[in-house]
Amino acid sequence: MKADLGDLNAFVAVARAGGFREGARVNGSSASFLSEAVRRLEAQLGVRLLNRTTRSVVPTEAGKGLLERLGPALSEVESALDVVNGFRDRPAGALRLNVPVSAARLVLPAIVPAFLAAYPDIRLEVVTDESFVDVLAAGCDAGIRYDERLEQDMIAIPIGPRVQRFAIAASTDYLDRRGRPQHPSELLGHACILGRFDSGAMTAPWEFERDGEIVRVDPTGPLIVRVGGATDLAVDAAISGTGIVCLFEDWLRPHFDSGALEPILEPWWQRFSGPFLYYPGRRLVPAPLRAFIDFVKASANQACCLSARDVPPDLR
Repeated sequence: MKADLGDLNAFVAVARAGGFREGARVNGSSASFLSEAVRRLEAQLGVRLLNRTTRSVVPTEAGKGLLERLGPALSEVESALDVVNGFRDRPAGALRLNVPVSAARLVLPAIVPAFLAAYPDIRLEVVTDESFVDVLAAGCDAGIRYDERLEQDMIAIPIGPRVQRFAIAASTDYLDRRGRPQHPSELLGHACILGRFDSGAMTAPWEFERDGEIVRVDPTGPLIVRVGGATDLAVDAAISGTGIVCLFEDWLRPHFDSGALEPILEPWWQRFSGPFLYYPGRRLVPAPLRAFIDFVKASANQACCLSARDVPPDLR
């Protein structure tokens, strides 16, 4: 029994996205086109592949089995076709990245405009997601995360600043009213703005380090925001005097420069390793992703990165 490759791709797009509209957005087609393709595939196979309701689209057991086998197979087909792409003068096609909001805000702006200018035939889509995901299952080519400890079949390369810091700050008005902490333990007496990940885990405790001394503080406060989507709300609340915020230094730097926020406990700010671009270690890498990888490597020594002498020995 032969099935049309386009119909199979349509099924995978809908099953991974969990709906026809979202699948169409990712696939670059229309929901009606995908619906007709899946209906045609089900009729040809003689089995229902998707359970459809007004709220969701979920693969049946048969659909799950087909999706599990099709994913790797279609990836190989894409890689095989991409060999031809390598003979073009310039790489072309779609590149889809899965990144946290912090990377979309602090890392990619220094890379993406120049990359797209260098490769005008590549269409880049950036998907923000705070959880660590299987990039292939999510329909993405690669991802960015702040931890290089990945699964064995993943390859990770540095991208963006190699050392970053978590900063804490509050408005001058708040600090004039409540006092300026001189030690991290004093944060327990302050109103702190906290975050919660999609997984439900909190961003607390906050960790500080100075001269080998590590202090962990589990603060409380009047506001909890969802990490990523509501981070700007936390910053705005801190500027308005609600409390103390803990966030990437680079995110808060413009507000330090403008005077909207005042940094506190700076000698205690903890350093951490910069982010990594990770992707499956398969034999053939799609040409758009290969072009992005090479571009990132070539840009590694630009001004956005710290020189080796500025990097602490434990982070080299």
